[in-house]
Amino acid sequence: MSQEKIDILLRTLEREKAARKAAEKILESKSLELYLLSEELKKSNSKLETLLDEKSTQLEGIFENIVDAYVVIDLKGNVIKFNDAAIELFGYDINKEPLNVLNLLHKDDVAYALSSFANLQTKGFFKDYEARIYTKSGQVKWVHINASVVFDKNKKPIAAQGIVRDITEEKISDEKLKESESRLSTLILNLDSAVLLEDENRKIVLTNNKFCEYFKIPVSPEFLVGQDCSNAANESKFMFDNPDEFVNRIESILKNKIMVLGDEIAMVDGTILERDFIPIKNGEDYKGHLWTYKNVTLRRTYRKSLEAQKQKYSSIIANMNLGLLEVNNNDEILLVNQSFCEMSGYNEQELIGNKASEIFLAANQAKIIKDENLKRLKGESNSYELKVKNKANEERIWLVSGAPNYDLNGEVIGSIGIHLDVTEFKALEKQKELILKELEKRNEELNEYAHIVSHDLKSPLRNIDALVSWIKEDNLNKLDATTYQNLELIEKTLETMENLISNILAYSSSGSLDNNDQIIALNDIVQHIIKVILIPEHITVSIVKKLPKIYGDETKFQQLFQNLISNAIKFIDKEKGIVEIDYSENETHYQFSVKDNGIGIEKQYHDKIFKIFQSLTKRQDSSGIGLSIAKKIVELYQGKIWLDSEKGIGTTFYFTIPKKI
Repeated sequence: MSQEKIDILLRTLEREKAARKAAEKILESKSLELYLLSEELKKSNSKLETLLDEKSTQLEGIFENIVDAYVVIDLKGNVIKFNDAAIELFGYDINKEPLNVLNLLHKDDVAYALSSFANLQTKGFFKDYEARIYTKSGQVKWVHINASVVFDKNKKPIAAQGIVRDITEEKISDEKLKESESRLSTLILNLDSAVLLEDENRKIVLTNNKFCEYFKIPVSPEFLVGQDCSNAANESKFMFDNPDEFVNRIESILKNKIMVLGDEIAMVDGTILERDFIPIKNGEDYKGHLWTYKNVTLRRTYRKSLEAQKQKYSSIIANMNLGLLEVNNNDEILLVNQSFCEMSGYNEQELIGNKASEIFLAANQAKIIKDENLKRLKGESNSYELKVKNKANEERIWLVSGAPNYDLNGEVIGSIGIHLDVTEFKALEKQKELILKELEKRNEELNEYAHIVSHDLKSPLRNIDALVSWIKEDNLNKLDATTYQNLELIEKTLETMENLISNILAYSSSGSLDNNDQIIALNDIVQHIIKVILIPEHITVSIVKKLPKIYGDETKFQQLFQNLISNAIKFIDKEKGIVEIDYSENETHYQFSVKDNGIGIEKQYHDKIFKIFQSLTKRQDSSGIGLSIAKKIVELYQGKIWLDSEKGIGTTFYFTIPKKI
């Protein structure tokens, strides 16, 4: 190898050594930089991890303590996380029991929920989702949800999170508001007054059926919404008596924009409308106005009629036979009619302005008027009697019907009294009382006489009966059959005569109330009657339900029920006879009934049978007095008696007895 090549190689080697040293130096420098950067990165990572932990803790605290429910679920719907608000809302503790959102969905919202979850997975979020859910306790609640998908670091979806707000009360409020709006809309639509709501540009916002009816508009109110009313007055002015005035008045009202109430306008068909105008403002901003039209034709006609009636009745009051007196709260006379002047003997000028009590009342009557005035101040009306002295100083008795007099505000400003002079009536009442006492005395004497006559009449009958018995005994087996039949006929006739006398005595004594304040058990009375009277074996007498206790005379009610039950038994012609006693009641009366399945009574005889001595059969045991006594007793107790009967089927006697007599 030549020296030149060796020199070249040496120089190359030197250059490589120098380059290696330079590279080592650079490597050492870069290694140091890398080391320093690595240390700095470790410090930064440590800080970042600390910051991330802090932020995670803060964020976790926020979601734990947020007012609304915070929910995290996996992509299969299993709940991963609930905050406290979510636990309270749904009622589940997912740390103790697993939960899938499908268990929360309302049955009618499942399809909507699944569709929304699919959109969430596709778009990565959804807003304003509203649906119903079931809580653990079975309650149904409305919720509002904003949700988003949670991704891992590789942008792969791993879960979903959402803020859930309970909007149940809002929904209920919204439903109530909608119902109220619907009711209000229906109310306005069917209101008896015409309504027209216009905005600030005179565009129709709302109207109703009456408006279309009054202004002869042949479309539904909904069709008019949004229509311009700027020229409506000119288009409809010919419907009114004074067209130009109608238009000018509307323009004036719209220009002034001031509330107008009770504007009266007359239509050419005779209808009278009352118009109101109400401006609508929001602060100082004019937002529109409301027109209302009310048909007051009847009211105006009634007012005119009322004025005519008032005039007519004023004339009647002035000339009626009853005295009219009006006073204020100080008892000062404000008004009298002619009849009152005639009753009192004073003329109108002598009475007006003076106190009524000072003119008419004796000293012992002042308290009555004071008490009556207090009643008027309380708004009470009543009638009372008053002793007065007229102008001739004669004592008279007035029947006064007093009532409070009110002003337009409903305040009592005095009283009005209608006066009737009953002095003569009172004298007649006293005379009537004397006559009644005399009648009572005469009735007592007649009753005593009836008992005496009954005794005196029965004595000869008993003597004859005894003689007939002796004749039969003395001539035993001596008399022929015809004679015996005649003697038996005499005995039956005597028995009938004695029963007739007893019934007449009972009838005469049945017209007075004795021992009427006794409490009597009707059930016991009827049961006693059933035991003591003769009831054939084929007839059953029963009480349907226990009869009530009432105030009355026990003897009278025994007569009443015994006559009706005996009458029923007497006229039963069936193989199996039935008599039923029953009752019903209302607030004021008891209604009793005695029902049988006897021969029945034709309708033409329903009144006749209650008359004394009126019997529809010729039976020996029928005197024709029993039902008359029953009717007399019922009427004595201010009741009524009647019957319902069908010939051949049976009869039901009804009678009523007041609960208080």
